[in-house]
Amino acid sequence: MSDAKLPDGIPLVHDIDAKNLNQLQIKDYRDHRREVLTWLWQSGKNPDEGKGYSESVVESTAYRLSKIYRWVWERERYTASLTHEHADAFVDEMKYKDWGDENKNQYVKALKRYMSWQAHEKGADEWEPETTYTPNQTSHHARDYLTLEERQRIRDAGLNYGSIPSYDYVGPDERDRWKIYLAQRFEMPKREVGREEWEKATSWKVPSLVATGLDAGLRPIEVERARVSWVDTANAVLRIPKEQDSKGTNGGENWTVSLREDTARHLDRWLAERETRPKYDDSDYLWLTSQRNPYGSSALNYLLGKLCDEAGIETENRDISWYSIRHSTGTYMAREEGLAAAQSQLRHRSEQTTMRYDQTPPEDRRDALDRM
Repeated sequence: MSDAKLPDGIPLVHDIDAKNLNQLQIKDYRDHRREVLTWLWQSGKNPDEGKGYSESVVESTAYRLSKIYRWVWERERYTASLTHEHADAFVDEMKYKDWGDENKNQYVKALKRYMSWQAHEKGADEWEPETTYTPNQTSHHARDYLTLEERQRIRDAGLNYGSIPSYDYVGPDERDRWKIYLAQRFEMPKREVGREEWEKATSWKVPSLVATGLDAGLRPIEVERARVSWVDTANAVLRIPKEQDSKGTNGGENWTVSLREDTARHLDRWLAERETRPKYDDSDYLWLTSQRNPYGSSALNYLLGKLCDEAGIETENRDISWYSIRHSTGTYMAREEGLAAAQSQLRHRSEQTTMRYDQTPPEDRRDALDRM
């Protein structure tokens, strides 16, 4: 196997995994995960031809495998090796879980990819599940996307994420507490904290990112590659190069993606603020993390999780990820304006891809029942 680096957006050890392990186990688990996930990235899709899976597939597989590992640890003990018996038992238990068949099917796929690694790299026998879950290809499970109400709550939560009260609207005692916080945040003496630091602590970055993601249904890779040149606030659109939406080259054509007027205002304010942020001086990236990296899937999923907490959105027993935003955009755009509009807004080259969003959302079906 070559020494190609695993993408930064794929975590080897999730925080929830580490809580279950001691330091020696964490190191062992990290080494094991690096070996498995690197193989999937480099050659897992077609080992004979050396073709690997996409970053999003490897990341989602990593997430599901970590959940399966924790399931094994809770019932037995720590191990960095999943067996056929583990896989059969997990698949069998999914029969009794209130998960959609699509979600269950993805766990089966994750296990099959892992067992394929064992077979090709460790000489183990191939594994075939005793039970399979066949999803309805024309349906889209309600848990996999945000409802209209949840979309607005996420948009509102973006405005509150990481912000602090206005300098002019807090009393002396509260202002003093915030100065202590800002002194620690900016690593400076409390006495030197003033209005400038107060303004610096409030940013339009997250509100603009969240609102744009909701409107445009941005894929994680599109958020990662988003450039200032894509933004046209005067016309309230993004102009995304057609070959840069999910690939890496500019083909000279643009997808013209509509934005809400308030989203355009968020972006306008962010672009003005961005000019004052030194970490963007030599960068055309539209958004960077606090570590000065473009946002990858892991950072976006973490952000969405925090926003769900802020918005009071229940995520337990739901398969919520950044793609839930895109799925909800497609679902409601198809409902409101039809398949052609959804296809254009989501930047699908094939109408067949968009057809899976052409479903009646659950709240519409609920309204229909109320009228029956």
